[in-house]
Formats: sequence, structure tokens, C-alpha cells
Amino acid sequence: MIDKTWFMESNKAALVVIDLQNGIVNRECSPYSCTQVVQNTGKLVNEFTKKGAFVVLVRVSTVDGKDMLKPVADSKMNFQFQEGWDNFVPELANIKNAHTVTKHQWGAFYGTDLDLQLRRRGIDTIVLCGVSTGIGVDTTAREAFQNGYNQIFAEDAMTAMTEEEHNYVCKYIFPKIGLVRTTEEILALL
Repeated sequence: MIDKTWFMESNKAALVVIDLQNGIVNRECSPYSCTQVVQNTGKLVNEFTKKGAFVVLVRVSTVDGKDMLKPVADSKMNFQFQEGWDNFVPELANIKNAHTVTKHQWGAFYGTDLDLQLRRRGIDTIVLCGVSTGIGVDTTAREAFQNGYNQIFAEDAMTAMTEEEHNYVCKYIFPKIGLVRTTEEILALL
């Protein structure tokens, strides 16, 4: 349920879209397909730009793979660095006045100008969406929390490799650091 006593000021809010790029959305995802996530993100982008709110498109990229994290781990992240893998999906490629952040790790704050750009604009609230709920979105959310931002999570404009991963983060992590809402509920807050 939407708290009617709280609303989002569009001049103090930003939409932060995580990793909706060719090399990431071409995978099987759950509980929402990447197509559904792109469609719901498109609704948010349209409303945010119509209201003059700040839109940030975040992508992970590398020149040669040597700048990517490579910790010893039980499960490796495999990227196929084919030409165009780091291009935003066509539906998001030409958003006027969107700020682009290129990251080399899971979170969108560390080693980027995201915090600087948000603070310069007086933004205190971010709406997060994208892929993957338990990796890029979750890490960015934890960084945003540590930086003092209000957060709203577009639960149906994000997805993960498994439904279990998505549901765990949306049920146990995000409610402790922000508000979990649907795309339609967020549109009603603007």
C-alpha cells in the first residue's frame, strides 16, 4: 500500500537503471522476463523525463577485461565480451539528457561520479530498477543507503537469474533500506 503522507518531489528524485544492456538482458531471468523489466523501466523513464527528473543509465563495461574484479570464488561470473555487449538495450539507447555511468564492479557508486552528480542536483531520493536484483541493484542499493539516500525499489522493473534470489532481496533486504513498490505505485508517487 502506498503511504499517502509521503510523496516524491520530481526535482529531488532520480531514476537509476542498472545494467539494461545487450550482454546482460539476453539471459533467462525470473520472476520477470528481461522484456517485462525493459517495458516497465520504459514506463518509469517516460514519466521521469516528462516530469524533468534526472535519469541515470548504468552499465558495466571493460576495455579488455583486466579492469574487472576477479576474486577467488566458488561460482564465477562469465561475461561474453562480444562487440556491443555493453550497449544499452535499444529501448533506452536514446533517452534525452540521461546521464550515463560506466562501472567496473557490481555497484554503481564505487569508482564512478554517481554520488557527485546526484548531490550536485540536490537529489535525495533514487528509484532503482534493472538487472540483476541480487547483484547490481542490491549492491547499488546498499551503497546508496550508506550515502544517505531515500530509495524506492521498482520490484517489477527488476529481475534476477532465479526467482529465489529476486524474492529474497525484495523481501528481506530492500524493506530495511527503502520502499518496495510496483511500477504503477511509483508512477502514482510522482
